[in-house]
Amino acid sequence: MSLRFLGKDPFSKGDGSPTLYEDGDTYVFQGWKVFDLNTLVALGQLPEWETVIRFPKRMMMFFPEVGHVQSRVPELAAP
Repeated sequence: MSLRFLGKDPFSKGDGSPTLYEDGDTYVFQGWKVFDLNTLVALGQLPEWETVIRFPKRMMMFFPEVGHVQSRVPELAAP
């Protein structure tokens, strides 16, 4: 798997910032794992091989379909 860094939440603090990667036809997210019981119940039964994460809406700018943030905010480029 060859991941391409797309963006990291510029407003998160610490080492575990939500991060978005692209891998061909799919996206790979690093985000906050959902433990809230109400949210998990609302989603229903998840297959054993899936998990649910949260990431801030402000990260939508990193999706290529929305726009190329690197061209607008160079300081947010990959480390």
